[in-house]
Amino acid sequence: MTSAREISRRVERLLADLAEVADPAVRDKSEELARSLVELYGSGLERIATVIAGQPGGGELIRTLAADDLVASLLILHDLHPVPVTERVTRALDAVRPQLGLRRIELLGIDGEGVARIAVQGGGCHSSAAAVTRAVERAVADAAPELAGADVVDEVPAPTPVLVQIQPYRPGAVRP
Repeated sequence: MTSAREISRRVERLLADLAEVADPAVRDKSEELARSLVELYGSGLERIATVIAGQPGGGELIRTLAADDLVASLLILHDLHPVPVTERVTRALDAVRPQLGLRRIELLGIDGEGVARIAVQGGGCHSSAAAVTRAVERAVADAAPELAGADVVDEVPAPTPVLVQIQPYRPGAVRP
């Protein structure tokens, strides 16, 4: 069986090849055909999801189906994934935390451009900042391929406040 990534790469190659077609009318018709097929399959998938959701236990069945990478990619493509993007990203971050030895990793939000902002705080582990960033970016991309990317911010803990002992002022007293 062909993986979703392989199919996606093949579609991208075909679209790139299509952009090089000299005849604009042929190129436009081909692109319209591809959009129409995606819309047709998306409508069918939406109908299937609606029918399943209406059955006893259907919501759980849809979530189980969405756990499959190929099905998840189709649900995401058609904006039908039952798990919100923030929840998927948070789960992915929770899964990567122990692998990277981080004390803290948190989704701060997703901006209007579709970039997830992630705060990390190291736990003194062997992972370099670049390795942590790459691993977090990969986890976010796998969990939410519809996002434009991830902005990983290394949070440095605030310094511990130092208490200063203040002595009462006494005129004529010798100060140390």
